[in-house]
Amino acid sequence: MKLVKTFGRGKAAAEALIRSLEQRGARNVGKVEKTVTSIVTDVRRRGDRALRKYAEKFDGLKQGAELRVTREEMRAAWQATAPELQQAMRAAQANIRAFAERQRPGEWSFEPAAGVEAGQIVRPLESVGCYVPGGRYPLPSTLLMTVTPAQVAGVERIVVCSPKPARETLAAAWLAGVTEFYRVGGAQAIAALAYGTGSGEDGTIARVNKIVGPGNLFVTAAKTIVSSDCSIDMPAGPTEIVVNSEAGDAAGIAADLVAQAEHDPEALAVLITSNATLAAAVKAEVKSQAKGNEIATRSLAAQGCIYVTASVTEAQALTNRLAPEHLTVDSKADLKWVKNAGSVFIGDYSPQAMGDYITGPNHVLPTGRVGRVRGGLSVVDFLKVITVQEYTRKGLRALGPRAIALAEAEGLKGHARSVRVRMGKSS
Repeated sequence: MKLVKTFGRGKAAAEALIRSLEQRGARNVGKVEKTVTSIVTDVRRRGDRALRKYAEKFDGLKQGAELRVTREEMRAAWQATAPELQQAMRAAQANIRAFAERQRPGEWSFEPAAGVEAGQIVRPLESVGCYVPGGRYPLPSTLLMTVTPAQVAGVERIVVCSPKPARETLAAAWLAGVTEFYRVGGAQAIAALAYGTGSGEDGTIARVNKIVGPGNLFVTAAKTIVSSDCSIDMPAGPTEIVVNSEAGDAAGIAADLVAQAEHDPEALAVLITSNATLAAAVKAEVKSQAKGNEIATRSLAAQGCIYVTASVTEAQALTNRLAPEHLTVDSKADLKWVKNAGSVFIGDYSPQAMGDYITGPNHVLPTGRVGRVRGGLSVVDFLKVITVQEYTRKGLRALGPRAIALAEAEGLKGHARSVRVRMGKSS
């Protein structure tokens, strides 16, 4: 990891590096945008034929093999899973469900004026596509993190796409009750979910209303490209971790940095501190702990950085500038200054890996500084909040004249007339 001071002679270079990190989302996606656009366009135009071509080329699908995973395959995977892992999956599922149930917004109404009732109802999306990465590592946790809140929301059709799905992922699908699962990944899977792969019932995959889930740069770029035609949750690209600490345990901090760095060579791992002694200790620990971990070593060499700031306040401001996916801080008191982050972990006994698997809050989180405008995936991503309003005669007589005044001020005569017509009936 690089160690950079944000003050003194290195101030200008540090600022340039920070500005580069602030543009990381657009810069990273730009690397693959041309290739991804070509794949998305091809799948949109040629449907199943293009999808199968790319699945065979990139996903290791054997020629003539079925794209759709059967429930029998999922059940066999579950039965072949060790009891200890089965118990862990059940525990994770229960915690994710409990957290999502508490996140669910309620329906309500109130009377802003006599004779006027306004409120909201909550309805689930009709269909969603859940993308589960399947490249370097099996990620059954991501299947549970995406499918479970959709189920809590009441989504009727939940589609899972994952390239070369591992036995563990198939087992999680059986546990979750998934009925529609395709062994495709990458940009081709995102395109298939967004546009469908055939007309009517002829296509292998029917289009969905929304696509959720994390992925590599190709998946992230594809989600961005299709977002004008199909809703997406967020650009949830290569993993990011920032640790903001003044007195944390160096070994624990280093372990978190290495753990998140091993996800992807493009992962971002950063420590921000004004404590130069801690910075040096963490740097040494990272070097030691990353030995033998090829992917972590690559990502830490390319994107890993320790920023030593002139003050605690500067460290806090820099953390908010980066708006990281995962953020670790020293204590609950730090929550007062945190403005931008996907998920926050507090103290020496809260490794970020616990949030990846078991706590309950979702591990599908915003990357590329999208943490400035939203948090992680939640049950709300699978719901629509629909507003409702009702007037009685009394209410219309009370507020109608004010609506007419506003409509006439805007020059919208038809709006004013529509209120007058109803008021005439109420007199």
